[in-house]
Amino acid sequence: MKRKGWAALGLLALVGVGVCAAAAALQHAGVAPRQLGPYLERRTSGHNPLIEKSGRWLAATLVALDRGDDGLAPDLPLRLGAQPGPLPQAAGEGGGRPVPVAGIEALRAALAQAEPGDVITLLPGRYRITAPLDARRAGSAQAPITVRARSPGSVLLEQESVEGFRVSAPYWRFENLAMHGVCSDDAGCEHAFHVSGGGHHFVARNNTLVDFNAHFKINGADRVFPDHGLVESNTLTNTRARRTANPVTPIDLVAASDWTFRRNLISDFVKAEGDGVSYGGFAKGGGARNLFEQNLVWCERRLRGLPGQRIGLSLGGGGTDKPYCRDQACVVEQEEGSLRNNLIVGCSDVGIYLNSAARSSVVHNTLVDTIGIDARFPTTSAEVEGNLVDGSIRSRNGGVLRPRDNLDTAPLYAYLGYHPLRALYAAPLALDFAWRGDAPRRKGDEVGHLGPDLCGRARTAPPAYGAFDSFTPCLGGRAVN
Repeated sequence: MKRKGWAALGLLALVGVGVCAAAAALQHAGVAPRQLGPYLERRTSGHNPLIEKSGRWLAATLVALDRGDDGLAPDLPLRLGAQPGPLPQAAGEGGGRPVPVAGIEALRAALAQAEPGDVITLLPGRYRITAPLDARRAGSAQAPITVRARSPGSVLLEQESVEGFRVSAPYWRFENLAMHGVCSDDAGCEHAFHVSGGGHHFVARNNTLVDFNAHFKINGADRVFPDHGLVESNTLTNTRARRTANPVTPIDLVAASDWTFRRNLISDFVKAEGDGVSYGGFAKGGGARNLFEQNLVWCERRLRGLPGQRIGLSLGGGGTDKPYCRDQACVVEQEEGSLRNNLIVGCSDVGIYLNSAARSSVVHNTLVDTIGIDARFPTTSAEVEGNLVDGSIRSRNGGVLRPRDNLDTAPLYAYLGYHPLRALYAAPLALDFAWRGDAPRRKGDEVGHLGPDLCGRARTAPPAYGAFDSFTPCLGGRAVN
């Protein structure tokens, strides 16, 4: 062979070795194409037009290989999130003194004069919130104070104040309300509900909250913490990216313990300014035993492909400044927190992030179109079992994972456009989670400790990997919005 031929072969071999080495390095570092693409685009910005154009093309190619179709999911009705009819009441509920109100000032007066057992019912119509509504009177375990619409959709609260309801007393319940942030400045509509200090045993059920930065904000005040809350069957979403550098996290819990977030539909929480990092929900600040279960978190349902990092659910979030921590030290951000039977879809970053989260439990979650599960720092330890992860499960910076019988994929597959676990479903990015064939099932028959699946059904034995045996029982109810 002529010298030029040998030289060409040698050059091709070097290129091949370089590509393989780069792929191996990316595999080791756990860098996904959806991360590398935007990084390369930023690094090539400001160069000559050819380099900029090449950077944009490479970024788009990498993201497309990783994320696939950019089409929007249809508005299918779901039995997750707020429902079109009132939810069934628990035993003993709804028997208090009826307090009908019409108009925002009548509502404000009813809150200020509330007694245990009051059922404050807003008459149908629109209510304009121009200043926060304070819930400072205490209910009791036997006689909580309830604020509700008689039927979902009959009452719309339009909020143009920084906060809607401020709850600092125990045993308040809010049901069947629709609240929309209508502020011209996104920093002006922070929270629909701010629960603080003495607001323990708070309950929010079957509410639809639209266009807020942190739809639920929960934190301590004067070293008192609002523990034992329940946020169940609510729809939390935004219609556009939030133009603010403030935290954008529909469920933002700091320092409280023993909260349950169940059967909520959380979507489209894009932070357009500041660091661009947002979460569907987190619990941080040194609390314990907080639980996220049976939630559907769709990071980018309508607001897809925008700059920034969207993370599904987190124990630990981005960390907490020590003065705001429960122990004022944050030795750990969370302890004994649990994530189970959640479906997390369409995130530009990881679906589950554990940050200084000790003795965590991550069991039977399904993650599709995310980077995967990330456990970080030596103070994180987690039992990770039975999850189906269209992405990878990894530890960083000394995080301790104890994985047991999960399904996940190597990061390198995404660079090839190969998503074998995503392909188990008919059309997951279009909200069609029917199995293409038989559901992949675990070998063991123990299902009692798993609880109901995402759709509220008892697990079959052996159980399928991930959040549900069948997605069909999740269909029905109210269309996704």
